Amino acid sequence: MPTTRHASAGILSDANAAKREEIVQLLTKAYWMEMETVISYLSNSSNLDGVRAEEIAENLANDVTEELGHAKLFAERIKDLYGTPPGSMDFTPEQTYLQTHEDGTDVVSVIKGVIEAEAGAIEHYTRIIEACDGVDWATQDMVIDILRDEENHLRTFERYLSEYE
Repeated sequence: MPTTRHASAGILSDANAAKREEIVQLLTKAYWMEMETVISYLSNSSNLDGVRAEEIAENLANDVTEELGHAKLFAERIKDLYGTPPGSMDFTPEQTYLQTHEDGTDVVSVIKGVIEAEAGAIEHYTRIIEACDGVDWATQDMVIDILRDEENHLRTFERYLSEYE
């Protein structure tokens, strides 16, 4: 990572180069988590069928925009920290639990996949918040806001699941 010539304190200072690199790696993972979620939510919202699936599909479709916004924030922050936002050739999918099912009426599997994705995001974003503590307040503040959104998504889909069980 390039060094700075201007900041003498905080995350942009040369003294914090190693910590900055660690945070950029965590942000890069978060970026990919959001991008993969966008893909999965888009495909699942388009594929769900049935009267009971309509609200779930609509919620997922709306969440696509929010998750894409999170990815954009992560990319911008990576650049602010002297990193380079990754391109598509760096992508490796991991969300096996959110794959689109042939059976568009399998709403419960989609709900459970969303819960797993949101729980994973909450866990990872908590790690970022902890890594930033005391050294990168701006990233920490941004991720706390995103964490709040992910907790809301998790609770929404937990409530949906309780209706199906």
